[in-house]
Amino acid sequence: MEKILIIDDDVTLSVMLRTWLGKRGFEVDTAADLATGRKLLGAGDYALILSDMRLPDGEGTDLLQWTAEHAAATPVIVMTGYAEIGNAVNSMKLGARDYISKPVRPDELLRKIREAIDSAGEAAPVAVPVAAATPPARKAAKERSPLRQEGTLSYVEGRSEASRKLYEFAELVAPTNMSVLIEGASGTGKEHIARLIHEHSKRAGKPFVAVDCGALSRDLAASEFFGHIKGSFTGALADKKGAFEVAHGGTLFLDEVGNLSYDIQVQLLRALQERRIRPVGGARELSVDIRLICATNEDLEGAIVRGSFRADLYHRIDEFVLRMPDLAERQEDIMLYANFFLEQANRDLDKQVAGFDPEAEKLLLAYDWPGNLRQLKNTVTRSTLMARGEYVTPADLPAELTGTEPAAPASVSLRDPAGEEERIRRALNAAGGNKSQAARLLGVDRKTLYNKLRQYGIE
Repeated sequence: MEKILIIDDDVTLSVMLRTWLGKRGFEVDTAADLATGRKLLGAGDYALILSDMRLPDGEGTDLLQWTAEHAAATPVIVMTGYAEIGNAVNSMKLGARDYISKPVRPDELLRKIREAIDSAGEAAPVAVPVAAATPPARKAAKERSPLRQEGTLSYVEGRSEASRKLYEFAELVAPTNMSVLIEGASGTGKEHIARLIHEHSKRAGKPFVAVDCGALSRDLAASEFFGHIKGSFTGALADKKGAFEVAHGGTLFLDEVGNLSYDIQVQLLRALQERRIRPVGGARELSVDIRLICATNEDLEGAIVRGSFRADLYHRIDEFVLRMPDLAERQEDIMLYANFFLEQANRDLDKQVAGFDPEAEKLLLAYDWPGNLRQLKNTVTRSTLMARGEYVTPADLPAELTGTEPAAPASVSLRDPAGEEERIRRALNAAGGNKSQAARLLGVDRKTLYNKLRQYGIE
């Protein structure tokens, strides 16, 4: 098994790369500084070194000078940002086998690693990388998001402080068996985080079953959760396994758990406490082993006060709470996500749009994104389809971003009810009474909007 040493003080990136490369047959050690890296290199035999340019106790160039004297046969790939292309050129001159720009694209990295190891006996190339000639105005447009691939997941991890904390907490709780409650507005990516937790848990090889509680009818909710026996009610034409049984050994994700009716909450609580279920119409109980993750855009503590959500169920599902930040709180991540969605749109639409021109990028950054990541993805997909040139321009963006029609109302804040009713009324007016369109403007699903309309008595 070929050994790789990663030297980078970004611990999250190092752990991700170690996991990813480990799944591809490499043995990986990590070091967070030059001193530790040198120590490991002195004690081990590595097929390749992957090092960041900037380290707490030196530069990547310092490492290259050291390896030239002590580990000359070991190829080095340096990781660098577009703003450090000059350093990458210097690194190549000092003996680096290759360089890769951050954010790292795993497929490209794997290719470069394979090439470097296979040609380890050859002299390192001394050449100016093609990317160094890229005009400054084009660099930002060409930059791509940091794609992470774990199991069945393919996603982008934001760099903002809010995103960093979110993923740090998700990875912290993932290996445990604690119930997790994910709070956040619609469109912020709650199900994605739930899947990420599952993929990093000890249950990763078992089922991940998602249930949209907002779409459950009151009459059939018990059947969806616990299954039913043939003939137990009208329409039960065959036996059916419920979500609990299907998820046995794995993770059960309840999306918008605040929409469950009170009587279903009682049944859910019993199943969680006893870890046993009884299918509708069935005579015997089944043992189930599931890890529970719930998500909500409701203020569940407020719902407890109003009497619409059980306090005992709340304390059963909130062993660990994760708050999803709105996209507006992660502005420095907007272009990372936009470029990631652009890559997806290019694949799905068979397009080759290279990026966003400077004016389009300004509009994306200036908008407040009430619909969060879901709205951004829809916007990028539409704009990719509309683009006729190499780059997305303002002409390809929807009207609410360019200011040719009134901007969408601010997102409904379920944690701050002040002014919530007025925002809903403004959204309905802007949508001409169309509830589906109003829900999109507010960045919530229709079920949530209908619940709010009933709450405030809005016809």
